Amino acid sequence: MDSLAAAPGTGPATSPLPVLRKPRPAARFEDLPTDRTLVMGIVNVTPDSFSDGGQHATADSAIAAGLRMFYAGADIIDVGGESTRPGAEDVSPEEEQRRVVPVIDALVKAGALVSIDTIHASTAAAALKAGAAIINDVAGLTMEPEMAELAASSRAPYILTHRRGDARTMNSLAEYKDVAAEVVAELAGVRDKLYAAGVSPEQIIIDPGLGFAKNDAQNWELLQNLDQLDSLGHKVLVGASRKRFLGTLLTVAGKTAAPQERDDATAAITAISAYRGAWAVRVHDVGPSLDAVKVAARMAPRTSQ
Repeated sequence: MDSLAAAPGTGPATSPLPVLRKPRPAARFEDLPTDRTLVMGIVNVTPDSFSDGGQHATADSAIAAGLRMFYAGADIIDVGGESTRPGAEDVSPEEEQRRVVPVIDALVKAGALVSIDTIHASTAAAALKAGAAIINDVAGLTMEPEMAELAASSRAPYILTHRRGDARTMNSLAEYKDVAAEVVAELAGVRDKLYAAGVSPEQIIIDPGLGFAKNDAQNWELLQNLDQLDSLGHKVLVGASRKRFLGTLLTVAGKTAAPQERDDATAAITAISAYRGAWAVRVHDVGPSLDAVKVAARMAPRTSQ
């Protein structure tokens, strides 16, 4: 039953009430599937997201979006409260936490495994307290070194993203002689800081940071050389979903494809990344990518990472 029925003789209920569900046991990172690439669904609790134009800027709409992804089969729900697109305005940790904590709390109670997408250590700490299981540091320690201390003390899985600069400067820093080799070297340097803070190797997940201080050609070159990331010895997360370089590729009659028109291309990258052994992909449209990782697993059975 989706709503509470009206009492006999009172006529139909005018304001259906949702059924209250008991909280489910918290999902655990250790229980994630190991026989295929994982699918991480993206929930942006922001008014200025490049991908959905602020469609999930309120807690209620963000929770609903996260639940749809969870029930569609997403392995992880990644919740963020600050846009990372080039040129985005900064958001204070206090405002970011106001946006994301209620969403994380609700999704965790529904049984979802949640990661927090943030550059702020205080927001990551608040998210862990609310039940999030994974820290997704989209600044890769370039903003707040305190994040390393939090990762060490919490023992939470930590996604280390490659990035240069911030939202205002990253585009100007997209200069590489060999993008794959330089990304690997820079990630290794940041990883050493994590080790020095007490973070263990098994906690670390590597994200090459597609679109962060990388132009279209560099993104493609990095995707073509994902195997070089394996030299770091960590799980690899690929986040290409709806990014600008896909829109450029799909340009028709001089018009770049809109973010929502890039999901098929995203699913293609998911299939390729999964076939090549990526631990997870981060996407806006869960269903096609979940199908893609299952096909890739059937084509090339992979060992657990």
